[in-house]
Amino acid sequence: MLEHYPNWAQQFAEKYFSKTVNQFILHGNVHDYVHYRQGSQSKFVRLKEFLSHELFGSRDIVLFYDRSSGVTFRDEASYNDFRRALTGYDSFNGTDFSQKVPKDPVRVFALLENYVRLRTSDGKSIAVILDFAETIVPMSDSSASSSEDRNALVFLQKWSHDPQLLQSDYSLVLLTENLNDLNKNLVQSPYNAEIKIDLPLLNDREVYISDFRNRYGEAFKSDVSDVVLAQQTAGLSFVNLESLLAGVVENGKTLSQKHLSKTKKELIEAESYGLLEFVETKFGLDVVAGHTHVKQHLREAAKALENGRPDVLPMGYLVCGPVGTGKTFLVTCFATDIGVPMVKLKNFRSQWQGVTEGNLEKILHILKAMAPVAVMIDEADAYLGDRNSGGDSGVSSRVFATIASFMSNTENRGRIIWFLMTARPDLMPVDLKRQGRAEEHLALFYPSTQEERIELFTAMKKKTGLKMTDETTPYSISSGQYSLSGADMEAALTRAKFKAATKGEESVSAEIIDEVLADFIPPTYPEEIELQILSAVMECTSKSLLPEPYKSMSRAEVAQRVEELKLMIA
Repeated sequence: MLEHYPNWAQQFAEKYFSKTVNQFILHGNVHDYVHYRQGSQSKFVRLKEFLSHELFGSRDIVLFYDRSSGVTFRDEASYNDFRRALTGYDSFNGTDFSQKVPKDPVRVFALLENYVRLRTSDGKSIAVILDFAETIVPMSDSSASSSEDRNALVFLQKWSHDPQLLQSDYSLVLLTENLNDLNKNLVQSPYNAEIKIDLPLLNDREVYISDFRNRYGEAFKSDVSDVVLAQQTAGLSFVNLESLLAGVVENGKTLSQKHLSKTKKELIEAESYGLLEFVETKFGLDVVAGHTHVKQHLREAAKALENGRPDVLPMGYLVCGPVGTGKTFLVTCFATDIGVPMVKLKNFRSQWQGVTEGNLEKILHILKAMAPVAVMIDEADAYLGDRNSGGDSGVSSRVFATIASFMSNTENRGRIIWFLMTARPDLMPVDLKRQGRAEEHLALFYPSTQEERIELFTAMKKKTGLKMTDETTPYSISSGQYSLSGADMEAALTRAKFKAATKGEESVSAEIIDEVLADFIPPTYPEEIELQILSAVMECTSKSLLPEPYKSMSRAEVAQRVEELKLMIA
């Protein structure tokens, strides 16, 4: 019967016909178009229009309320009926609301209660739609709530289980983007039904693009096929998609792959309030120096995804290793190889009550719609916290639980790939490192073979623009006399360029590099570096990824040394 409606609308109808609830909270993509079919034709209308003319099309009265516009109605007849009811209310209470209808929630709710009871007792069917509900019953501690917020909350809670309203053909709908922005007492009430409206799926975007092309004809020019365009606009709402396509038409341009990628990036970053940042590089794993076995492992994962086997990929990766081993660069290059966008989570925490959870809800909503996508979290041990975080009214523990739950959703395997990077994996909670979350642990180490040292030297030489008098590899590099990270190597080669420049030379000799490395002292503490290395050894889930010296070490031996180092550093 309702197959022509989106899934969320079918859920709404099922819950309504169950006669157990009459108050609904629609959250998520509530400010977008709704796609449904009318006969053989696809329609795209705003949510409030869909609610009033389709879902509640048979209701006698449909009214809307928000703080800005006050009370409005679907049709003039309902508006006139409301004004007549206000005249009677004014006569009884000595008010003049029929001349000027108030806009503040408490007085509006008092009027609506009187009006709804009056009309439902006459057998009328009514739907009330509250937009921007988070401004009416915002998330806050009871002790910090204003008198107006508490009164508005009482009205809504009272209506949700009122016998007269439950027995009538009456529905109240609250609209909000983030469920966490609403008062938790309202959200957790068993008398309310929460229904999430997701961002458009692939087939919805395909239909919208086809509809757009039919409307604009030859004015819409694109170098990107409609199929590819639909695939690459994952994570965009219909409104954003319209903005992208209409911008091309209005400016008389042709949609190119470059323009599509650039605009999509800007739209999603804006939609996420700047809390998601796209990580882009033109490099692949081929330019990463060293880490031979890790690169081979990741290439095999990329091959599985290319062959249509996302089911064999881990839910996420824990990438650990001492500072300067290129964890971020490696992950970014891997994202290029697997051909999916990579985003980095920015700081979504806020000092204000409820904002942190609301930001996180928005981010996860977008990530789910963007799939396939890779998600990078740097310094994960500090960023994610744990279940026992305190001192912030439980916000950190709730954030941790939400992320952990989202990461373990097996529906996202191969679609949302997590990369948690840290130099101290021992500080991360086991909840995130277990199987089913960041289940593949990759350990990166400083170059341990001559081949890896020369490869790193060649890469850093190119990065720093260092010119050598000949192609001789310095003895200090080939011999492994010094243990250097990529960052250390870059700093040392920059010093070598500086030393050559002081002599008026543009090229650097192998002898100068040997001299510089003999003098170079990396600005690190050896005990901390050793702790980071051994922590990575402890975490690595594949023996083949360990350098030779660590393969033969027993876990008990490594664990004992780790504890000794922690005591030394403390």
